[in-house]
Amino acid sequence: MSEVSTPLLTVKELNKSYGDLHVLKNVALDVHKGEVVSIIGASGSGKSTFLRCLNVMEMPQSGFMNFDEFAFDFRDGARAQPTDDQLRLLRARIGMVFQSYNLWPHMTVLENVIEAPLRVKKMPRKQAIELAESLLSRVGLYEKRFQYPAKLSGGQQQRVAIARALAMQPQLMLFDEVTSALDPELVGEVLSLMASLADDGMTMLLVTHEIAFARDVSSRVVFFDQGVMAEDGPPNQVLHNPESPRLRQFLSRILHEDVSQITNKGKQGIQP
Repeated sequence: MSEVSTPLLTVKELNKSYGDLHVLKNVALDVHKGEVVSIIGASGSGKSTFLRCLNVMEMPQSGFMNFDEFAFDFRDGARAQPTDDQLRLLRARIGMVFQSYNLWPHMTVLENVIEAPLRVKKMPRKQAIELAESLLSRVGLYEKRFQYPAKLSGGQQQRVAIARALAMQPQLMLFDEVTSALDPELVGEVLSLMASLADDGMTMLLVTHEIAFARDVSSRVVFFDQGVMAEDGPPNQVLHNPESPRLRQFLSRILHEDVSQITNKGKQGIQP
C-alpha cells in the first residue's frame, strides 16, 4: 500500500459523551482501502460506540470524519453537520453487523437479504434476487434461502446478517463483536467467512475478543482504553510487544497466560 494514498476513512478529534460519561476522547484513525483493522479492549472502553459513530447511528458531540466524498463536522452549528439525505447515503455505503443478528423473523432468509437493495437502492427485484442468491451461496446458505430465521442456528443467522449487509455492496464493513453471542462451536464458521472477505480485499473494522483471528487476519490492531485509542500498529507489534502496561494486563487476562509467554510465542501461537 502506498503511504501517500488517500485514506478511505479519516476520523479526527472524535468525542462522544452520554451525560457526564465521556465515552470517546479525541479519537483519531485513518483506514485505507483494503485494510482490516481489529479493535480490542475491555468492555466499556468505547469500542462499539466508536463503530456506531462511524455510520452515525450515534451522533458525536464533536470531531471530524471524511469518508469517500463525505466530509462531516460534528460540532454544534457546523455547516458540515450531516443531513438526513447524507446519512442515508452514508449508511448504504458502510455496512454494519451486530452482536445480535437482527433478522426480520417474519421474512425468509432470501427476503431478509433483498429487502434493503429493493427499498433503499431501488434495485429491480430480479437483480436483487440474483445478488442475494449469489451472496447466500458465498456464505454457504443458498439451500436455506426459503427458510425463516428461527429454523437456523446462531452461526447461520449471523452469516445471513453478513450477507444482508453485503447486499448493499458497501465500501466499508463494520463488525461489532459478531461472534460474542454464538456458541463456541459456531464461532469458526463466522470467522472463516470474515477471513474470506478480508482475502477478497474488503475494507473492514471489527471489534473482537478473538485475539488469534485479529493476529492472523488484520492489517492493524487498535487498542482502546477508557475511551482513548491507546495503541495502534501491526498485529505482531501490538499483540506480541505491547508498549503500555494496560495493554499487557488486558492481553494477559483475556488469554489466561503470562504476558512474557505472549511475547515469546510470536506468530506460532496465541491461543485464546
